[in-house]
Amino acid sequence: MDNTPDVPDLARTAAAPLTRAVLDIDEYAAGLGWDRPAQLFALVDTARLRAEEPGLAEQLDIQGDSGLTPVEQDELPDGLPLDEFLATIAWPDAVAGCALTVERVILPPSAEAAIPEGLPGPELATWVAEHPERQEVRMTVAVLRDGQRESAIRLREKDAATEVLTGAGLVPGLADALAATFEG
Repeated sequence: MDNTPDVPDLARTAAAPLTRAVLDIDEYAAGLGWDRPAQLFALVDTARLRAEEPGLAEQLDIQGDSGLTPVEQDELPDGLPLDEFLATIAWPDAVAGCALTVERVILPPSAEAAIPEGLPGPELATWVAEHPERQEVRMTVAVLRDGQRESAIRLREKDAATEVLTGAGLVPGLADALAATFEG
């Protein structure tokens, strides 16, 4: 007999639709594994999707009413910096928001103080990648047209759904870049 307590599905128990969408995307990305390219998602209103595109809703096997349905977009172009790519995006009115999942190597604040000054980008990347205190993270950041934001951060060394950190202000620069795709 298994005495392991049931762990609630965080994506299903989260109160806000945007938080549920971010955790769903994080769970999806976790299932694909690490060392993956960035992934872009359109966020569409689930009820609107069912009403206007019932065939697509069936193809996506949408169950229940999660509020928002993530729809994965084509792969991002190789060699184009992320900020330049995001500057080229314009979403149709049917898209309520967007999300991006990206992996990065980060350093704790104590290590950031030791970064050698004046290193060119490639050498700095190598220095960070070889630093003993580096941490690999997967960040999922989402924004809605109305300004709502949510993020999920998963450390590679604590790769479990129960260890995912969420919050609206965790990755403000990336959230700003995603919000800009709805301007203009």
